[in-house]
Amino acid sequence: MSNSDHIIEAFIGRLWLEHGLSDNTLAAYRADLKFFAAWLQDKPLPAANAADISAYMLLRQQQGLAARSSARLLSCLRRFYADLTQRREIETDPATLIDAPKLARRLPGVLSETDVELLLQAPNTEHSLGLRDRAMLELLYATGLRVTELVELSLQQLHMRQGCVRIIGKGDKERLTPFGEEAREWLERYAREARPNILHGRQCDYLFVTQRGDKMTRQAFWHIIKNYAKLAGLRTEGLSPHTLRHAFATHLLNHGADLRVVQLLLGHADLSTTQIYTHIAQHRLKQLHTQFHPRG
Repeated sequence: MSNSDHIIEAFIGRLWLEHGLSDNTLAAYRADLKFFAAWLQDKPLPAANAADISAYMLLRQQQGLAARSSARLLSCLRRFYADLTQRREIETDPATLIDAPKLARRLPGVLSETDVELLLQAPNTEHSLGLRDRAMLELLYATGLRVTELVELSLQQLHMRQGCVRIIGKGDKERLTPFGEEAREWLERYAREARPNILHGRQCDYLFVTQRGDKMTRQAFWHIIKNYAKLAGLRTEGLSPHTLRHAFATHLLNHGADLRVVQLLLGHADLSTTQIYTHIAQHRLKQLHTQFHPRG
């Protein structure tokens, strides 16, 4: 293993221990640093200067690296050289002089509270499958779960008495996510009335089941939401199970929830991931500014 490899692996180890980044992020950072070290050739990574970083970033962009990938690359280099500076292995941080590429912000589509209510009321709860779908939609909107987390829920992860679900999210990180009385009532009805009818005596450890006696799939649930959106008269373009996760976060912020609370509920490792929702909830921020700022 080369000296650069030793430096990179030590840095990746510190990221994992101190920040708990996901395996995918760590792998991406490792690859970015190794490519940069190879481009530097005989110059050690700690000896790189701002001109080196700028030239490498320009080369990668000329090679077709997307703006978002360029931003991740620069974020990696900034973290790496900030770490070396903090550990006093270098005197000055060369990455601070490099400007980040401008990104076109992609805002997730969000349903209004009225739209969500129409969607939740679309399933026919007189039938077992409709009752299951209502319970799924209610829980998704009440918790902001990722759709994979929802369909993978086991019976053991649902704690009805405490009003929460235990989630194993990205990077195998565990979190407890609460849900309200409305979701609890629909879950209880589903467990009591619909789930036994759907299973017909078969056994299944998953919470939400299909007529085949197996768990719901992401693709099947996506089609279910599309169909209910059509029934409710909502636009289906861009609509997905993730839309309810976005609605959950945005509506919380609109009602005054703290951004870090929303971060914990969503299971975001980085606050910057959650901050995108503040751009969707601008009208709420403007209201607060008008109400509380002396020059509002």
